[in-house]
Amino acid sequence: MNVEVKRGAIQDEQTELIVVNLFEQVTEPGGATGAVDKALGGQIRDLIASGDFKGKLNDTALLYARDAIPAKRVLIVGLGKREQFNLDKVRQASAAAARKARALGVTRFSTIVHGAGIGGLDPSQAAQALAEGTLLSQYRFTQHKTEKDDRENGTELEKVSIVVVNEETVAPVRDGARAGEQIAAAVKWARDLVNQPANYATPSIIADEARRMAKANGLKFQALGPADMRSLGMGALMGVAQGSAQEPRFIILEHNPRGEDTPPIVLIGKGLTFDSGGISIKPSDGMEKMKGDMAGGAAVLGAMQAIAALRLPHRVIGLVPATENLPSSTAYKPGDVVKALTGKTIEVISTDAEGRLILADALGYAQRYQPLAAVDLATLTGACFVALGIQAAGLFSNDDPLAARIETAAEAANEKVWRMPIWDEYAKQIKSDVADMKNTGGRGAGAITAAILLSKFADKMPWAHLDIAGTAAIEEEEVPYQPRGATGYGVRLLVQLVRDWK
Repeated sequence: MNVEVKRGAIQDEQTELIVVNLFEQVTEPGGATGAVDKALGGQIRDLIASGDFKGKLNDTALLYARDAIPAKRVLIVGLGKREQFNLDKVRQASAAAARKARALGVTRFSTIVHGAGIGGLDPSQAAQALAEGTLLSQYRFTQHKTEKDDRENGTELEKVSIVVVNEETVAPVRDGARAGEQIAAAVKWARDLVNQPANYATPSIIADEARRMAKANGLKFQALGPADMRSLGMGALMGVAQGSAQEPRFIILEHNPRGEDTPPIVLIGKGLTFDSGGISIKPSDGMEKMKGDMAGGAAVLGAMQAIAALRLPHRVIGLVPATENLPSSTAYKPGDVVKALTGKTIEVISTDAEGRLILADALGYAQRYQPLAAVDLATLTGACFVALGIQAAGLFSNDDPLAARIETAAEAANEKVWRMPIWDEYAKQIKSDVADMKNTGGRGAGAITAAILLSKFADKMPWAHLDIAGTAAIEEEEVPYQPRGATGYGVRLLVQLVRDWK
């Protein structure tokens, strides 16, 4: 879909459909909506007066122009209560409008920038949110379907025109819309990676996808194989990988626009392309969802794509340890001890606590960069899902300023986080009699003890861990720009974090 920005008046657009908006409890529409209402002879006011349209968030109403204006139809989308209005409401309203347009069989439509006028939002940020919501609302994963349902066979949107009245806002709106396009493309790619069946997304296939993306976006790419990892001493990652016939990969991406050897921001994503639990095998019911245990890795790859496409000025490294975790005669076992890259040893209590093992080696590798910060994302623990549900990721950090940066970026991206403790008192739960630590600390505080283990490998750098177990995928649609399945959670947050870095 193509998104363009142009100067003009929405009521003068000659197109199949124009989109305007309305807050709740508005009786006299103003701005662009008021101009359209006037041109239509008060049809929007009539809708309001009759109670047929109340402006509730994401509600829509359709009017027919009947030659009163050049457009054939007018779609009004609700923005909800003005006091609750923010950028995510722009994403949602834009997505609701785009979905309605698609359902109507419309291929092109024109829209105002929701919130850039009376809503009081920054025009560039509002345009970015509009583009994100519009594009993400059209996401479908249908690669493996030979018979598609009506929703999947619907008309494809081809073009969206964002119409701006004032000349001085054209450039910032265009910049915002372009950023939204790039970020939405990265989120959709990350969703694709997570939604793929595990036989279509093995570690080597993920590495190949990352290689193609890197080449297209000017990123430096490297993928370490088993011999490289053994040579480096990545015994924790290789311990997990040894049960599978699929070779692991350690993916390294670098964005360095200035070519300088400066301390980077390092992003790390757990890349378990399928997690059976290994010898500590999971229940069969729902195990198919474990193809998505690489959602953290997909988020990092997507973020790196957007960071490169947006030409952000910072040096950024992306690391994705990718492997399967399967039971076999060669699989690692409960009671085994593995040695990580840093030399620290870990007693394996459960082979289903594998994510923290591969991340331990990734964090150890990240230390060589002496980074400004290292941030890892992982579908790490069911305990975090129990604690926070699907609404927020657990945030753990050894650095308060870094945690504050992430909280600010999360709020802007509407990818919520909630900070959790990593107090020393919890460390005794992972104390081992035979190694430096054990990989699980029992049932209590499971997300915290997993983070405590990771902190042992991040003690020489500012570090944060995001447990995205509850946010990586959804069973029921929450907002119009996020269909069932993979969410791409983390892409927008990480890009915002890097964009905001000073």
